[in-house]
Amino acid sequence: MDYRVKEEENGRKIREVLRRGMGVSYSAMKSAKWGGRIRLNGENVHTDAVVHTGDTVSIEWAEDAPVYALKAYDLPLEIPYEDEHLMVIVKPSPLASQSSRNHPDDSLENALFSYSGCRADFVYRPVNRLDKGTGGLMVVAKTPHAQHLMQKQLHSPSFRRRYLALADGIPEEREGVIDLPIAKAPGATVKRIVSPDGKRSLTRYRVLRETEAGETLILLELETGRTHQIRVHLSAIGCPVHGDFLYGQEDPERFPGNFALHSAFLAFVHPITGEEIQFRSVPAWAGEDVLLMDND
Repeated sequence: MDYRVKEEENGRKIREVLRRGMGVSYSAMKSAKWGGRIRLNGENVHTDAVVHTGDTVSIEWAEDAPVYALKAYDLPLEIPYEDEHLMVIVKPSPLASQSSRNHPDDSLENALFSYSGCRADFVYRPVNRLDKGTGGLMVVAKTPHAQHLMQKQLHSPSFRRRYLALADGIPEEREGVIDLPIAKAPGATVKRIVSPDGKRSLTRYRVLRETEAGETLILLELETGRTHQIRVHLSAIGCPVHGDFLYGQEDPERFPGNFALHSAFLAFVHPITGEEIQFRSVPAWAGEDVLLMDND
C-alpha cells in the first residue's frame, strides 16, 4: 500500500503517518516494522524516520498463514463488487459463512478459497457474517489493513445493513423499534433469548406487505449486531421468521435447510478510496418492487 505525504504532514515521523494518515493498526505496524516492510521513497526505514511533503510511504502486508488446510468447494458465487481491497458477495442459503467442524468443506470460506484459485496464501477475512440459513450481502476484506478499517466501521453509522424477512404473523404496529436485551439461552451453545441480563439490542422495522396467509414482509435495520438478533426479536413480538427451526416453525418444503431472512441492502464507506457505495439484493420470495430505502 502506497501513500503520498500531505503538506500538513511535513516533518512528522513515519509512524504518525502510518497510524493517522493511513489508518494502520498498531499490531500491523509493529509486524511490518520488524519484518522490514516499511519504506520511504522505496527505501527500508525505521518508524522514527521523518517524512516530507510529497514523499511516498509504503507498507507491505504480511499474510497470515491459514490455521488449517482448506478444501476447495466449487460453488458459483454472485459477486456484485470486487477490487484489490475487498469484495461484496451475495451469500446463498443455506450455506455456512465459515468453515468449521460441522462444515469442513462446504462453507463460503471454502467457496472463496476455490474462487481464489486455491492460493497457498489465501486468508478468509469476513467483515460481517450471516447465519447459515440467512442469505444475502456480505463484505469480505482481502488485506489485513482493509479488514481492520472495515471492522472499525462495522458498528458505526457508516456501515448500514437492511434485511428482508417474511414473518409468521402481523406485528401490532406497522413500524417501530424493538428494544429488547438478548442473552445466550441457559445451557445452550447457539440459541439466544430475550433476557434482562442480556446486552441491549435494537432493531428498527417497517411492515412492507401482508399476505392472505397471515404472513408479513418486513424491512429491518440493525442498530446493534447481536447473534440471531432479528430472529430473536421477531420471535419475541410473536412474528418469528418463516421457516426458522430455532425460533419459529420449520418449513422444509418452501425453505429446505434455511428460512426467510435475507441481507438485502448494504452501504459503507470504502476503507481506501473513501467512496460511499451501496448494494441491494432482493430474494425471489420477497417479490418485486420492494422498497429498501426511502428514495427507492
